[in-house]
Amino acid sequence: MRRLMLLRHAKTEHDAPSGHDHDRRLDERGRLDAAAIGTWIGRHPPFPDTVMVSTAVRARQTWEIASDAMKDAARDGSPQPHVELLDEIYGAEPTQLLKIIRMADVADPKRLMLIGHNPGMHELALMLAGSGDAAAKKSLEDNLPTAGLAILDFAIDDWSEVAFRHGKLVRFTSPKLLKQSLDD
Repeated sequence: MRRLMLLRHAKTEHDAPSGHDHDRRLDERGRLDAAAIGTWIGRHPPFPDTVMVSTAVRARQTWEIASDAMKDAARDGSPQPHVELLDEIYGAEPTQLLKIIRMADVADPKRLMLIGHNPGMHELALMLAGSGDAAAKKSLEDNLPTAGLAILDFAIDDWSEVAFRHGKLVRFTSPKLLKQSLDD
Protein backbone atom coordinates (compact mmCIF):
# COMPACT_ATOMS: atom_id res chain seq x y z
CA MET A 1 0.00 0.00 0.00
CA ARG A 2 1.24 3.47 -0.90
CA ARG A 3 -0.26 6.87 0.02
CA LEU A 4 0.08 9.94 -2.19
CA MET A 5 -0.67 13.43 -0.88
CA LEU A 6 -1.06 16.15 -3.51
CA LEU A 7 -0.86 19.65 -2.04
CA ARG A 8 -1.27 22.77 -4.16
CA HIS A 9 0.74 25.77 -3.00
CA ALA A 10 -1.12 28.37 -0.92
CA LYS A 11 -2.44 31.74 -2.13
CA THR A 12 0.12 34.14 -3.57
CA GLU A 13 0.76 37.75 -4.39
CA HIS A 14 -0.33 38.72 -7.91
CA ASP A 15 3.11 39.73 -9.13
CA ALA A 16 6.60 39.06 -7.83
CA PRO A 17 8.90 42.08 -7.39
CA SER A 18 11.23 40.42 -9.92
CA GLY A 19 8.42 40.12 -12.48
CA HIS A 20 9.00 36.35 -12.72
CA ASP A 21 6.13 33.96 -11.93
CA HIS A 22 8.58 31.51 -10.32
CA ASP A 23 9.38 34.16 -7.67
CA ARG A 24 5.81 34.88 -6.52
CA ARG A 25 5.49 34.67 -2.73
CA LEU A 26 2.63 33.75 -0.45
CA ASP A 27 0.35 36.57 0.61
CA GLU A 28 -1.03 36.86 4.14
CA ARG A 29 -4.00 34.58 3.45
CA GLY A 30 -1.62 32.07 1.87
CA ARG A 31 0.52 32.00 5.00
CA LEU A 32 -2.55 31.41 7.17
CA ASP A 33 -3.88 28.72 4.81
CA ALA A 34 -0.54 26.90 4.66
CA ALA A 35 -0.48 26.83 8.46
CA ALA A 36 -4.10 25.60 8.58
CA ILE A 37 -3.48 22.71 6.19
CA GLY A 38 -0.23 21.85 8.00
CA THR A 39 -2.09 21.75 11.31
CA TRP A 40 -4.72 19.47 9.78
CA ILE A 41 -2.01 17.12 8.46
CA GLY A 42 -0.34 17.14 11.89
CA ARG A 43 -3.60 16.02 13.50
CA HIS A 44 -4.30 13.32 10.88
CA PRO A 45 -1.30 11.01 10.60
CA PRO A 46 0.34 9.15 9.02
CA PHE A 47 2.72 11.81 7.77
CA PRO A 48 4.64 11.77 4.50
CA ASP A 49 8.01 10.00 4.48
CA THR A 50 9.18 12.00 1.47
CA VAL A 51 8.05 15.42 0.24
CA MET A 52 8.82 16.58 -3.29
CA VAL A 53 8.46 20.34 -3.64
CA SER A 54 8.46 22.60 -6.68
CA THR A 55 11.35 25.06 -6.61
CA ALA A 56 8.94 27.98 -7.03
CA VAL A 57 9.09 30.33 -4.05
CA ARG A 58 5.39 29.89 -3.25
CA ALA A 59 5.67 26.09 -3.13
CA ARG A 60 8.74 26.19 -0.89
CA GLN A 61 7.07 28.69 1.44
CA THR A 62 3.93 26.53 1.56
CA TRP A 63 6.02 23.54 2.66
CA GLU A 64 8.03 25.52 5.23
CA ILE A 65 4.92 26.93 6.91
CA ALA A 66 2.87 23.71 6.63
CA SER A 67 5.78 21.65 7.96
CA ASP A 68 6.18 23.88 11.03
CA ALA A 69 2.43 23.73 11.72
CA MET A 70 2.43 19.97 11.18
CA LYS A 71 5.22 19.51 13.75
CA ASP A 72 3.45 21.78 16.26
CA ALA A 73 0.13 19.94 15.86
CA ALA A 74 1.65 16.45 16.03
CA ARG A 75 3.88 16.98 19.09
CA ASP A 76 4.80 13.33 19.10
CA GLY A 77 8.32 13.45 17.78
CA SER A 78 7.36 12.00 14.40
CA PRO A 79 10.39 11.74 12.14
CA GLN A 80 10.83 14.56 9.67
CA PRO A 81 10.27 13.62 6.05
CA HIS A 82 13.00 13.61 3.47
CA VAL A 83 12.50 16.76 1.34
CA GLU A 84 13.48 17.14 -2.31
CA LEU A 85 13.23 20.39 -4.29
CA LEU A 86 12.47 19.57 -7.92
CA ASP A 87 12.48 22.04 -10.82
CA GLU A 88 10.48 19.50 -12.84
CA ILE A 89 7.34 19.99 -10.74
CA TYR A 90 7.01 23.66 -11.74
CA GLY A 91 4.57 23.83 -14.66
CA ALA A 92 4.40 20.05 -14.99
CA GLU A 93 1.50 18.33 -16.71
CA PRO A 94 -0.10 15.17 -15.23
CA THR A 95 2.02 12.76 -17.26
CA GLN A 96 5.21 14.54 -16.15
CA LEU A 97 4.04 14.46 -12.53
CA LEU A 98 3.25 10.76 -12.84
CA LYS A 99 6.83 10.13 -13.99
CA ILE A 100 8.13 12.03 -10.95
CA ILE A 101 5.95 9.92 -8.65
CA ARG A 102 7.10 6.69 -10.27
CA MET A 103 10.73 7.74 -9.70
CA ALA A 104 10.06 7.75 -5.94
CA ASP A 105 10.49 4.00 -6.21
CA VAL A 106 14.24 4.52 -5.72
CA ALA A 107 13.81 5.79 -2.13
CA ASP A 108 10.57 3.80 -1.73
CA PRO A 109 8.68 5.93 0.80
CA LYS A 110 5.36 4.46 1.95
CA ARG A 111 3.84 7.94 1.96
CA LEU A 112 4.76 10.58 -0.61
CA MET A 113 3.70 14.23 -0.81
CA LEU A 114 4.01 16.47 -3.88
CA ILE A 115 3.69 20.24 -3.54
CA GLY A 116 3.06 21.95 -6.84
CA HIS A 117 0.81 23.95 -9.10
CA ASN A 118 -2.39 23.93 -11.09
CA PRO A 119 -3.53 22.98 -13.59
CA GLY A 120 -1.20 19.94 -13.43
CA MET A 121 -1.86 19.00 -9.79
CA HIS A 122 -5.65 19.27 -10.16
CA GLU A 123 -5.68 17.28 -13.39
CA LEU A 124 -3.38 14.65 -11.87
CA ALA A 125 -5.61 14.19 -8.82
CA LEU A 126 -8.66 13.69 -11.04
CA MET A 127 -6.81 11.31 -13.37
CA LEU A 128 -5.45 9.16 -10.53
CA ALA A 129 -8.73 8.83 -8.60
CA GLY A 130 -10.51 5.73 -9.85
CA SER A 131 -12.50 5.09 -6.68
CA GLY A 132 -12.99 6.41 -3.17
CA ASP A 133 -14.99 9.03 -1.35
CA ALA A 134 -17.71 10.16 -3.78
CA ALA A 135 -18.37 13.45 -2.00
CA ALA A 136 -14.66 14.26 -1.94
CA LYS A 137 -14.36 13.44 -5.64
CA LYS A 138 -17.30 15.69 -6.47
CA SER A 139 -15.72 18.56 -4.52
CA LEU A 140 -12.35 17.94 -6.16
CA GLU A 141 -13.88 17.96 -9.65
CA ASP A 142 -14.56 21.69 -9.33
CA ASN A 143 -11.03 22.70 -8.39
CA LEU A 144 -7.91 21.94 -6.40
CA PRO A 145 -7.82 25.33 -4.66
CA THR A 146 -4.76 26.96 -3.21
CA ALA A 147 -3.60 24.93 -0.17
CA GLY A 148 -5.98 22.17 -1.28
CA LEU A 149 -4.95 18.64 -0.36
CA ALA A 150 -5.96 15.41 -2.12
CA ILE A 151 -4.98 12.12 -0.46
CA LEU A 152 -4.98 8.94 -2.55
CA ASP A 153 -4.15 5.38 -1.60
CA PHE A 154 -2.81 2.80 -4.05
CA ALA A 155 -2.91 -0.97 -3.53
CA ILE A 156 0.60 -1.40 -4.93
CA ASP A 157 4.00 -2.59 -3.73
CA ASP A 158 6.09 0.21 -5.20
CA TRP A 159 5.70 3.62 -6.82
CA SER A 160 6.56 2.39 -10.31
CA GLU A 161 3.08 0.78 -10.36
CA VAL A 162 1.10 4.02 -9.90
CA ALA A 163 -1.33 4.44 -12.78
CA PHE A 164 -4.20 6.68 -13.79
CA ARG A 165 -7.60 5.61 -12.38
CA HIS A 166 -5.99 3.15 -9.93
CA GLY A 167 -5.99 5.41 -6.87
CA LYS A 168 -8.58 5.52 -4.14
CA LEU A 169 -9.40 9.10 -3.13
CA VAL A 170 -9.34 8.90 0.66
CA ARG A 171 -9.72 12.59 1.45
CA PHE A 172 -9.95 16.00 -0.16
CA THR A 173 -9.73 19.08 2.00
CA SER A 174 -8.79 22.73 1.83
CA PRO A 175 -8.60 25.64 4.27
CA LYS A 176 -12.07 26.74 3.12
CA LEU A 177 -13.55 23.27 3.77
CA LEU A 178 -11.79 23.11 7.15
CA LYS A 179 -13.28 26.48 8.11
CA GLN A 180 -16.76 25.39 6.96
CA SER A 181 -16.56 22.27 9.10
CA LEU A 182 -15.74 24.45 12.13
CA ASP A 183 -18.68 26.73 11.37
CA ASP A 184 -21.16 23.82 11.19
